[in-house]
Amino acid sequence: MNRINVIALGVKDMEKSVKFYREGLGFQTKEKEDCPKVIFFNTFGTKFELYPLDLLVLDISEINPPKITQGFSGMTLAYNVKSKEEVHETIDLARKAGADIAKKPQKAFWGGYHAYFADPDNYYWEVVYNPFVPFDKNDMLLL
Repeated sequence: MNRINVIALGVKDMEKSVKFYREGLGFQTKEKEDCPKVIFFNTFGTKFELYPLDLLVLDISEINPPKITQGFSGMTLAYNVKSKEEVHETIDLARKAGADIAKKPQKAFWGGYHAYFADPDNYYWEVVYNPFVPFDKNDMLLL
């Protein structure tokens, strides 16, 4: 088991989250509805899904559903870019889409350059330029 096919985020307001990702950040999807039951975005490699949070906990278990909590879950998502300038461009795009900028673009202690933003459900995204890790011809990281 060495593969992740889909990352699903449970969201509180499907319409708001769809607008944030599809219109605000430009994530690609065939879905045309503004408030679908579920939506999949066509990202390189792993697919990205939004699913209503209240239904996601029931999908996990109707008998013993996980508790919906507030605050940081200990998980972040990352968007790697190819330059420091692209970190700034991406953070500007996220800001215009309504994201909360948690960390402005800056040097990272390990030698790269990064920033963080939170989406409408407070999922944190790191936008990162790592000069030590190249991309392959499919824009996948060569780690």
